Amino acid sequence: MAAVATSPAFGTLVPSQIQTPSGANYLTFDSSTGGGTFAKQYLPEIYEQEVERYGNRTLSGFLRMVGAEMPMQSDQVIWSEQNRLHIAYKNVTVVTATTFKFTVGSVTDNGVTANVENVLSKNQTVVIINPVTGREVKAIITGVGAPAGSPSEVTITVAPYLSASIVTGSGGGAGIPTGTTGCKVFVYGSEYSKGSTLAGDSYISIDPAFTQFSNSPIIIRNKYTVNGSDMAQVGWVEVATEAGASGYLWYLKAESETRLRFEDYLEMAVVEGELGTTAAIAAGAKKGTEGLFAAVKKRGNTLAAFSNGAAGSGDGLATFDNILKNLDTQGAIEENMLFLNRSTSLEIDDMLAGLSSGANGGVAYGLFENSEQMSFNLGFTGFRRGSYDFYKTDWKYLNDASTRGGLMSGANLGGNIDGILIPAGTSTVYDEQLGTNIRRPFLHVRYRASQADDRRMKTWVLGSAGGAYTSDTDAMEVHFLSERCLCVQGANNFVLLTSA
Repeated sequence: MAAVATSPAFGTLVPSQIQTPSGANYLTFDSSTGGGTFAKQYLPEIYEQEVERYGNRTLSGFLRMVGAEMPMQSDQVIWSEQNRLHIAYKNVTVVTATTFKFTVGSVTDNGVTANVENVLSKNQTVVIINPVTGREVKAIITGVGAPAGSPSEVTITVAPYLSASIVTGSGGGAGIPTGTTGCKVFVYGSEYSKGSTLAGDSYISIDPAFTQFSNSPIIIRNKYTVNGSDMAQVGWVEVATEAGASGYLWYLKAESETRLRFEDYLEMAVVEGELGTTAAIAAGAKKGTEGLFAAVKKRGNTLAAFSNGAAGSGDGLATFDNILKNLDTQGAIEENMLFLNRSTSLEIDDMLAGLSSGANGGVAYGLFENSEQMSFNLGFTGFRRGSYDFYKTDWKYLNDASTRGGLMSGANLGGNIDGILIPAGTSTVYDEQLGTNIRRPFLHVRYRASQADDRRMKTWVLGSAGGAYTSDTDAMEVHFLSERCLCVQGANNFVLLTSA
């Protein structure tokens, strides 16, 4: 049988001096023996550049917008916050027509222990209010009893100004019935007779007290490993990283993404952090850290299920006004930032758009720079209500499908967290180390650092590949480490928006 002629024949390939395909210079790849023909003479068209189908994937940046970073040297950061200036007591019970009582050291107000001790003195003038009915009685203190029982109760005797008893009330009308609980009492002044003296009145001098809070840093670690063999097999990929760099990377592409992921963890860990209280956490020599959400839930304010309601109903505005009323009782910080998930952001847009379209006394044109000739702008980045300014932005962390945006759907897009209101500016606190009052951002990160070691963001390389000759491991290890915690100061000025 005659031999089968092949073209080109083995050993007759003639390389061309230029990149021009011909019948004599292309290789066949479809056979282990090199026989047959390679139908596709040209290499496939390959896109070297990655397609950024998820856009910018990083989530960090939130704390850089609203806070700061400062070094610390200890295992714990402690700060003290000022208590209220004026004297007031909650959970007061009307005992008789001329007495009321309250328990000291038993009431918490935004995580701060109230009713710490009795500082009411004889001849102080007070207002006694029943928050349920709105009834109030003004009286002067005529006697202060000693704390008794367990828990300690203090009984105060008063003489009402406009009636013979607390029960009768002003002008003989209904007052506050005996046995009423949950009342509030606050001091508005004092009254003494001519030629009076404080001797014998057992006057209580008030020493200002600080309320201490603390947090502990946690150690966050990660690493990326590539073996020496893979480092020798170069595969180039054109990238444009979230950090702004662009160009060609090979195995360091994965290292770059590990770094970006770790930088996100630095923020996510102090936002979601929880202080451990279980035996399993303690057994592993871990302790956790108090994150943003935990601090606001414990010491701040929470608004559940914000909704704009039906179009033009004004329900959203009424709900938002409740936030303002609550802020009035706290620090009343004028400028505030709103970081929201998509659904809550749209609810607020709808609330503002409803006002600008004529509902609730609004106007159709001219407001928010809208006009009849332009495309109507239904997105709002800021607004003013009462004496407060609010700047609104979407928080990617609550929308991203790989974090809280993937926990729920629809109205509950951020899981149980719909957004957070954060006061802008600084707070005055007493620094335990400096021994003085200082002003710092309400929200800031403390990281471990000293002249010997800075643990804000450490990176080091181990192994025997890639220029690192620190061990006999045939690989390159890139390590990342940080030790940090978040300080949420003045948490009573924060509002956490939840879905339930």
